[in-house]
Amino acid sequence: MDRDDLARLSKAELVEAYLALQARLQRPAKTSQTSSKPPSTDRKALREHAKPGGAKPGHEGHSRSLHETPDEIVDHRPDVCPQCHGQLGDDLAGDIVGAYDAIEVPPIAPFVVRHRRLCLSCPHCLSLVKAPLPDAAHGSPFGPRLHGLVLYLKTFHAVSFARLEGMLADLFGIKLSQGALANMLKRAHAPFTSRKADIIKDLRCAQVVASDETGIRIEGLNGYHWVFMGKQAIVHEAQLSRAAQVVRDVMGDHRPKLWLSDGYSAQRGHGEHHQTCLAHLARDIAYAVEASDDMVPLRLKLWLDRVFQLARTLSGFAASTVKAKRRELENTLVNILASNPQCEIAETIRAKLARASPRLLTFLDFPGEVDITNNGCERALRPAVIQRKVTNGFRSMWAAKGDCAVRTVVDTQKLSGQTPFNTILATLS
Repeated sequence: MDRDDLARLSKAELVEAYLALQARLQRPAKTSQTSSKPPSTDRKALREHAKPGGAKPGHEGHSRSLHETPDEIVDHRPDVCPQCHGQLGDDLAGDIVGAYDAIEVPPIAPFVVRHRRLCLSCPHCLSLVKAPLPDAAHGSPFGPRLHGLVLYLKTFHAVSFARLEGMLADLFGIKLSQGALANMLKRAHAPFTSRKADIIKDLRCAQVVASDETGIRIEGLNGYHWVFMGKQAIVHEAQLSRAAQVVRDVMGDHRPKLWLSDGYSAQRGHGEHHQTCLAHLARDIAYAVEASDDMVPLRLKLWLDRVFQLARTLSGFAASTVKAKRRELENTLVNILASNPQCEIAETIRAKLARASPRLLTFLDFPGEVDITNNGCERALRPAVIQRKVTNGFRSMWAAKGDCAVRTVVDTQKLSGQTPFNTILATLS
């Protein structure tokens, strides 16, 4: 609304607009507890009101455990008895009363193998005979472990090309241009892209799938980083679209029995049954309780607390008891949603719960098969969010696609206990 629009308003309309603006400005700011904002954006407590650091009373102390396979063991023996001043010979047996590790990183230097092609003169016919070209003469001079290190630092530690160039020069004495680093990433992405296709096939066999997405920058445009999670497969996908077509492209013709996601419409309708993430709704309700004096948000919070409590103890109830508790929860929710809030915030959250109501208690029909929160997908997306904040996105689509291929393979292997760097080396080898 500009100045001309304000000039056309009556005095009563101006007063009403002023009161609405004043009410909006007086609303509490959203935090990580009442929205999807990260905890780093929360205002820090004043020092005098902050919790003290350090170990809490009653906390059991911990110390560093000794290394399982030390490279060298040095025994320290006493030479003289402090009581009688007698000599203690080297042949005396001793008991270990203490063990301490001294850990150091050895000097790091590249291991370079120079392949030289020789030409020999035949002693019989005096012909010049050249050795065949070795494998090292073809392709990249950099080995799979160096490729893996570059890929690991760029993908999982968000090291920029400029800092990666300096890190390799300072730590390893390897001088690589940023163009050479980009070419290394392109070569390294290829086996991960191939492996990702197999993981997508596994995902298309899953009966329970969770999905989520977050914003990224690709070639200066707004894009989206999607994640799809099954019990044996985690697939990351980079696209410029946030539409439901992305889900259909990844899932193909497969329609799982259960689908878990937040309330975004593009992520609904892809499974036979849908469970809405209750953690997202809990944050929205918490903000409504804080910002509104209406009773509807508080009643919804109490109702949702009962749902969470039932989910935690669900395995201890018989099927008939679960059905009875579900009917009770449904009836209570119907009564709450039939209210007529006088506050805009309360009405917004009431309408949101009304739209999501058919998908809130799906987990009760399939005990133990589907979670009530989508925290797994959010944890899988968190490294991509951190990389976005550090690097501001990708300069090319191939980099975004390759990044998702690497994360797909690494996160899937994490399900079986594999570490990221070992997974990278195994895939490149």
